[in-house]
Parts: sequence; C-alpha cells; structure tokens
Amino acid sequence: MGEGVAIRKLNADDAAAYRAFRLQAIRETPLAFSSSVDEESAKPLTATVERLVPPGRPDDAVFGAFDDAGELIGIVGLTVATRPQECHNATLFGMGVAPRATRRGVGRALVLRCLEHASSVPGVLQVQLRVSEGNAAAERLYRSCGFEEWGRHPRAVMVQGTAVTKIHMVRMLDT
Repeated sequence: MGEGVAIRKLNADDAAAYRAFRLQAIRETPLAFSSSVDEESAKPLTATVERLVPPGRPDDAVFGAFDDAGELIGIVGLTVATRPQECHNATLFGMGVAPRATRRGVGRALVLRCLEHASSVPGVLQVQLRVSEGNAAAERLYRSCGFEEWGRHPRAVMVQGTAVTKIHMVRMLDT
C-alpha cells in the first residue's frame, strides 16, 4: 500500500465524509451498489451515524482509508449476524476506493482489515459478500483475499432498467 495511507475504524465524527464518499461512489459506479443515489441521499445524517456506530452492535464496523492529507480515499463495512443460529456469519459491504487511489493496494488493505476484524469476533467463522457480475477488478481483489464464489443471483438488482447479477462469495476464517 502506498505511503501515507492509514486505515481506521470510522466513528460518528466521520459521518459527513463517509456519506459524501459513498454518494460519490454510487454516482460513479451505480452498477456496483444495491443502493441508489436518490435512496441514500434521502437518508438523514443520523442514519449514517447509526451505520458507523450501530447501537447495540459493537462487533459491526466500518473502516476508512485516509491519505496523508487526511482525506477519505476508501471504505468498507462489516456486519455480524445477531441471530443465534447465524451469528457465525459476517457480511462485508459497501466497499469503495476513490478512483485516484486505485492500484495502490488500498482496496486490499481495507478487505484484509475487515477480515482481521471479523477474525477477532468470537464465534465468527466466515465472511460473505456480494459483488456485481462484470466488476472484474473487485472479483480479482476478493479472490486474492481468499473469497470463493458459491452462487449467483440473476437480476439481483435493477439499476436504471439494467439487470445486475450479484455473485455471492465467502471466505472461511477457520480453515
């Protein structure tokens, strides 16, 4: 990863920067996200704060990558299932890297930080994710971090009339 990049867990003070980054990522790559710009921009900032610091969910986390100027250049989240028969599962979500920061190892560092966090949560055995079919760079990244495809959901989302298949991937933490 390039010099001057730091990854840390985001907090309530990061809500405005996270929200702006996420909205820009959805604008630039709408087929990569299940949310739309309209849907996300309609949510109040308090909803973003709750995503970053979800009440009663201490194992959930959103990580940010910051450049040496302190600007947010990448994001990724992890949520841990809470139901007793599902709490061995965690889900990686909302991955994004600013175009100016691609090919610098930022995405890989974010995914690995997410996996490290998941491994620290007692009982979590696997991390799952969904990636849009055709997003070759993201697929390569996830595969390089040990994720394997286990299925596809045709027409999982419709983005402005375009059907997007989502590829389901999983990374076992205990093997």
